[in-house]
Amino acid sequence: MYADAETIRRILTRSGDTWAVVGLSNNESRAAHGVARVLQAYGKRIVPVHPKAETVHGEQGYASLADVPFDVDVVDVFVNSELAGEVADEAVAKGAKAVWFQLGVIDEAAYDRTRAAGVDMVMDRCPAIEFPTLR
Repeated sequence: MYADAETIRRILTRSGDTWAVVGLSNNESRAAHGVARVLQAYGKRIVPVHPKAETVHGEQGYASLADVPFDVDVVDVFVNSELAGEVADEAVAKGAKAVWFQLGVIDEAAYDRTRAAGVDMVMDRCPAIEFPTLR
């Protein structure tokens, strides 16, 4: 419902290779940790965004999207749905080409705002699941 095949394909293959992963820390039991590794395997540069600003998978972390001192192409969101809308708004303000809300992360108003701003968005999906389905 919140992700058509063409939008998924466009984000994964044509939106750019720098992915900010919001909620990514060194906690290996969290989904973000494994998904970030998959993104790297598909040639994406990950940018960890977490209040701890930890280096993860060899990449310098930042406490917030605003702290990232370079452009990001896609913002992959692993925070609770209640916080996700604010992250989507920050992604639009930063000039991201796309926003990706992970499985279980749903904010319909944020989806509408992001799309209205002309930014591609996928919600309630996982790129680690979608990448292998590309042909």
